[in-house]
Amino acid sequence: MVAEEAFFEESSFIDCPTLTTERLVMRPPHEVDIAQLIELADNRHVAEMLARMPHPYGEAEARAFLAMAAAPRSGVVYALTLKENGAFVGSAGLNATDRGLELGYWIGEPYWRQGYATEAAHALVDLAFARTSVQVLHASCRVINPSSRRVIHKCGFQYAGQGMLNSIVAGQVPVERYRLDRRTWASLRNWARF
Repeated sequence: MVAEEAFFEESSFIDCPTLTTERLVMRPPHEVDIAQLIELADNRHVAEMLARMPHPYGEAEARAFLAMAAAPRSGVVYALTLKENGAFVGSAGLNATDRGLELGYWIGEPYWRQGYATEAAHALVDLAFARTSVQVLHASCRVINPSSRRVIHKCGFQYAGQGMLNSIVAGQVPVERYRLDRRTWASLRNWARF
């Protein structure tokens, strides 16, 4: 379940309320995150799976990320921090694309295989459908990224085809595209109550 600290009207614009999950506090990224952000994002294994993350990743890239996250726009960007100690573990968000609102996330390698991406993704899917008027949410992953595919499947997304992604680090790469419609999300939410 997600506890929200802010409420905003239903539209395609999303404010960035702080979200709290079982193990995470999801909040806007701040200057205090820069050192941990650089440490985790300066990893070719992470950057190769994403479209817009450069490698190498230093202070200039971290500051550009913070500026982008703070700029008014459709969608939201979150710093994923551990509830127990505030450690920065990655980032997740909802981005406006030509297909509509798209879920995106990355976790720093020391925190892989601990379920943080799934936990953050569930919270963002709930946020998108509970607080906007979107009817379909999109997600994609590189075809060589089975971990991200599992996160997408655990959120109820359905396969929608393949496409190409222009990655800053990896160039033109094939991706699998997924979609989750509002009706399916509502059904999944209701099933979870039984």
